[in-house]
Amino acid sequence: MAVPVTKLQQVKLPAGPAPTSPEQQYWRSFKSAQLISSPSSYGVTSISYPGPLNALSTPSANDLFAVTSGLRVQLYSIRTRKLIKTITRFDNVAHSGHIRSDGRVLVAGDDTGTIQVFDISSRAILKTWKVHKLAVWTTKFSPIESTTLLSTGDDRTVRLWDLPSQEPVTTFVGHEDYVRTGSFLPMSTANVLVSGSYDTTVKIWDPRAAGRAVMTFKHAAPVESVLPMPSGTVIIVAAGSQISVLDTVAGKPLQLLKNHQKTVTSLCLASNGKRVVGGGLDGHIKVFETTRWNVVSGLKYPSPILSLSVIGSGSSNDDRHIAVGMSTGLLSIKTRLSGQQKVQELERQKEMKALIEGKIEEYDKKVSKKRPRGIEKRLRGLDYMGEGADVIIETKTPRPRKESQWEAHLRKGRYAVALDTVLADYNHHPQKAKPIDILTLFTALRHRSALRKALQGRDEITIQPILKWLIKFLVNPSFTPTVVEVSLLLIESYAEQMGQSRDVDNLIKRLHVAVRKEVDYSQRAHLIRGMIDLLFGSV
Repeated sequence: MAVPVTKLQQVKLPAGPAPTSPEQQYWRSFKSAQLISSPSSYGVTSISYPGPLNALSTPSANDLFAVTSGLRVQLYSIRTRKLIKTITRFDNVAHSGHIRSDGRVLVAGDDTGTIQVFDISSRAILKTWKVHKLAVWTTKFSPIESTTLLSTGDDRTVRLWDLPSQEPVTTFVGHEDYVRTGSFLPMSTANVLVSGSYDTTVKIWDPRAAGRAVMTFKHAAPVESVLPMPSGTVIIVAAGSQISVLDTVAGKPLQLLKNHQKTVTSLCLASNGKRVVGGGLDGHIKVFETTRWNVVSGLKYPSPILSLSVIGSGSSNDDRHIAVGMSTGLLSIKTRLSGQQKVQELERQKEMKALIEGKIEEYDKKVSKKRPRGIEKRLRGLDYMGEGADVIIETKTPRPRKESQWEAHLRKGRYAVALDTVLADYNHHPQKAKPIDILTLFTALRHRSALRKALQGRDEITIQPILKWLIKFLVNPSFTPTVVEVSLLLIESYAEQMGQSRDVDNLIKRLHVAVRKEVDYSQRAHLIRGMIDLLFGSV
């Protein structure tokens, strides 16, 4: 029985660098941008949401996120991105509107030093403190105790509050300049705090340590933002244009990130703590992975960024929105659509395209012909024949692809004819032969030790197509090894006949010039690589 003829396996070229990595594709999937202008000329200084569900929260609690701008705090729905409520009961510019984890209470400070606690449902003021002497820049509820919160202000103090009390539980004094940021350390039951100040220090405070800092980290620039990691042992700090990673156990910095060109103003977590996102006055957002702290993605905005938050939703706290506040008062909300929402958005885009092209009637007819929703469920199982029934799976044998002429010549051992045929098809009938087919043929000839035989015995007419192909694809890195091998073998075979044909000599000169150019480019590339390695080594 004869063995069936199989198609010659095409050469697989090495995969080049992907235009976008999976991480970049993920962050670029946040689309459907919604731009909301501020009713005043103030920038958006704070964006916060209750965070993932915990023992204090309910499934409906984290459906809101707070945006602070000017003399108001606006509450938006995470599910619909619509404005739900606006709180405007401030005597001066408000700062750091923060929603408690149960979603019922909000706290915010202002430029007069006043701290106010609001009932979100009625917008009534539940509590007012006027202890700070200057502007209050940070107010946050404790993630584990619903009546505990912190505040930091321009009076250089950090204060710990209990909601029923009229005075602060503890006042931490030690900073020598404005304290613009602070937070509770996770995994701590003793309300341990971290704060950052314009005196370029980051301090960790423990209420059990009599109001003094238990640890201090010095930086080279004023501290704009601090972000504790979920483990509680690592703190991310934005100071100037740099982001530092601090280890609170070892008491030393782990990493210094210099990817921003201007001051980094805001930090937040994403992907359930697996990513850190930073935004700055350069209008750039950088996404860092938390293993080696490399930048994995980035986004660009038209104005300096003052605040940002990657807002999660659901019990798994999956990333849903990227909310960015800018100095111009513009709020940008980009959303990552779910499966059903993607289908609806695609249908909407098709409908708009048909409307613009004047084909809306054809689109409506096409939609009306679709089967009604749910028909598959009603028909499901009607063809079930019982447990004992035989299930016959019919497979269709794929039709064998017709063998090309050059493949037939190769199979029959007519190597020179096969090479002439594939080159002629490539030059005169591009649909019949592609560059990869010629590379495949050269590879097959090399494997059969027939490459020299296919190149020998040629005249000046039949050798020219080979030289032209070699010159054209010498610059392709995937083709270069084969092109070099064929070129050397060709020159070796016809060295004695050089100078007998002007056309062939010109092609040889062009091949020589192309090789010299590639060698020159390679030497320059190695020189530049050495410079770059030297720069990174000095850093």
